[in-house]
Amino acid sequence: MPSAVIKRKIFLLLLVTMIFIALINYKKIGEILYPIKYESEIKKYSKEYKVDYLLIASMIKAESNFNPNAKSNKGALGLMQIMPATGAWAAKEIGIKDYNEEMLFNPKVNIKIGCWYVNKLTKQFDNNIYLVLAAYNGGSGNVNKWLKNEKYSKNGTELEKIPFKETDKYLEKVTRNYSIYKKIYRN
Repeated sequence: MPSAVIKRKIFLLLLVTMIFIALINYKKIGEILYPIKYESEIKKYSKEYKVDYLLIASMIKAESNFNPNAKSNKGALGLMQIMPATGAWAAKEIGIKDYNEEMLFNPKVNIKIGCWYVNKLTKQFDNNIYLVLAAYNGGSGNVNKWLKNEKYSKNGTELEKIPFKETDKYLEKVTRNYSIYKKIYRN
């Protein structure tokens, strides 16, 4: 019987020690679990297009988990999962010479286009990050339709319900990531 009591005390001591170490090192542990790969590109283009770099990192984490070669089943490409048509339109607008869709696998090009697009949506949706994220994932045309539909918006400026399950889950994922990134990187 005494050996069981000793084992339990050792286990509790180890558990308390591990919790203490984790609390002391939460920032380092957070940086391991929520890294910011391509940080210099994210910061550069976030600054250029006046968007929060931690929001962009949160979106990339949700979109591709920082895999520059990611492809969605709907055809979105690269870190920020840019649709080829959006990439072509953005490249023309921001002056990327000799653009082709393979360039969306280049982190610099992908992040630049993604930040430009988030900036454009931010202006369109009057800095409402929730609407920006819904539009990024579900399309700005859809968000505008939802805002006009009382089933989804009571006041025409905020969404109470999102009819696309994927977009709803995307918003949850990005906002959770964003909250975590702010706690880790803004302290």
